[in-house]
Amino acid sequence: MSPAASAASQVGPSGRQVLDLFCCAGGASMGYHLAGFTVTGVDIAPQPRYPFTYLQADALEVLSDRKFLAQFDLIHASPPCQAHTQAQPIQGRRHPDLIAPTRRLLRTSGRQWIMENVPGAPLRPDLILCGSIFPELRDGPYGIKRHRWFEFSDMPDELALVPPCDHPPKVVSVFGHGGARYHGVEQWRRVMGISWASRDELAEAIPPAYTHYIGNALVRTWTSQKGAT
Repeated sequence: MSPAASAASQVGPSGRQVLDLFCCAGGASMGYHLAGFTVTGVDIAPQPRYPFTYLQADALEVLSDRKFLAQFDLIHASPPCQAHTQAQPIQGRRHPDLIAPTRRLLRTSGRQWIMENVPGAPLRPDLILCGSIFPELRDGPYGIKRHRWFEFSDMPDELALVPPCDHPPKVVSVFGHGGARYHGVEQWRRVMGISWASRDELAEAIPPAYTHYIGNALVRTWTSQKGAT
């Protein structure tokens, strides 16, 4: 059984439910799973390697269904980043910007939420994470310098104390469709902490370490708040 399939067979011990919108192959989803959440992913495209409960649907339509959303403790949304990535001017292609409509629906969802995207996207960067702060995302001297911005409806105080970046001596570029800086799928998987995804899926993913870190902080905060009542 693959690591992804094994993970899907386990139930999140925290008893918390998270909805991962625009989930792609499930990098963010795996992090929440490791933090103890039960995960449901939504994407408009088929995701045959997604390791958890999966719904192929339009994320904005799902966000409009308040009855469906009521079962979740947290909504994570990663709208497509192509409109804001640094490679976009080079590619010269136009892409839809779904951040504003996603935010509007998240704010009316009645749920706690997190939205993630690339640096420069029109997000409020409540939290900035880089792969270089996670020791597990190293392959000898190789690692990633992959910054991502997170906007929260309600961010735990402890997440304001993020360690500074510690960029590796040799940076592995995990983006696009290969080229001169393409290091090989297996190395991409090691430095991303994603064992099941394809080359193109890895290029679009965030490492599970990011949402594992966030999810653990949320669970600790919620447990503390419950104990105080």
